[in-house]
Amino acid sequence: MDDVIVESAGSLGRIRLNRPKAINALNHPMVGLIDRALDRFSADPAIAAVLLTGEGERGLCAGGDLRSLYENPTAMADRFWRDEYRLDARIAAYEKPFVAVMDGITMGGGVGLSGHAAHRIVTERSRIAMPETGIGYLPDVGGTWLLPRAPGELGTYLGLTGAQIGAADAVFCHLADVLVPVAALPDLVAALSALAPDAGDEGVRTVLARFAQESGPAPLAAERGVIDRCFGFDMVDEILSALATDGSDFAARTRTVLLTKSPSSLVLTLCLLRLGRAAPRLEACLEREFHASLALLAEGDFREGIRAAVIDKDKTPRWNPPDLAAVDPARIAAWLETRAEPVFPEGRRGAV
Repeated sequence: MDDVIVESAGSLGRIRLNRPKAINALNHPMVGLIDRALDRFSADPAIAAVLLTGEGERGLCAGGDLRSLYENPTAMADRFWRDEYRLDARIAAYEKPFVAVMDGITMGGGVGLSGHAAHRIVTERSRIAMPETGIGYLPDVGGTWLLPRAPGELGTYLGLTGAQIGAADAVFCHLADVLVPVAALPDLVAALSALAPDAGDEGVRTVLARFAQESGPAPLAAERGVIDRCFGFDMVDEILSALATDGSDFAARTRTVLLTKSPSSLVLTLCLLRLGRAAPRLEACLEREFHASLALLAEGDFREGIRAAVIDKDKTPRWNPPDLAAVDPARIAAWLETRAEPVFPEGRRGAV
């Protein structure tokens, strides 16, 4: 079976991630298949919109294929990330309405495929996260563009802690647009398939409005004050100090979570989130993420994080350095330097 199923249903171009046993984890060949599908649908005047979904009931996409990166770091990382990031940028700028259903687990690379879509749907089963600091990595695939655009410091909180959120919080944090119940998805697909070829984004919004439901209260809304107070600093140690003195149970739990993450990844991620807040466009964030990713794989905690989480599964990564005080700012700054040919040369936007 193909890892990506590409088909047309009426006026709807469908892209179905098809590795359900791996929660549709994204590998390099899948990136090319999706990109070629976008070529096909772009050139077809009968296609009104494109819909991204994941096969199985567990999730849209659990992220990138970490085992492959661990086993073939030099051989594949540069090419995989380069093509993946170009695909993410292409989705963000796609010329036809791009609809993504973030059903179930949608994390890491799955957020890259869906979070930049013009129309982002969550369901009651959605579990969305950028958990990369827990494996010695960073919230890439444009995460450092998306997260700083959440209200207040919600994106900083999500990026540093890797917290999983449901549908209501995803809408609250501007990572999704509407909630459509799982039971209504087949009827939604049928309605999108019946759109006129020239319906455009307004036509898609009209269809979504027919099936959308209120997402309900967002749990993070109740913690917004603590998050904004404690995560508004530009140094990780200041954030930890603020959490320590806040006095709330939420702050204490959050501080405990942060102390389990890679210290170097926390510092790098906070730097990238602050740079992303001022970025002029998505590609600028993806470019920084690309070069920092190569550095983390070569000399950071990333391989150790994958070992602990995926290879040996002992859940006890040995971070280097093991604590925040020993993180060298010069080392972090070096990770932000250009290490390869640019992903987006002058004038070039997202296209694999």
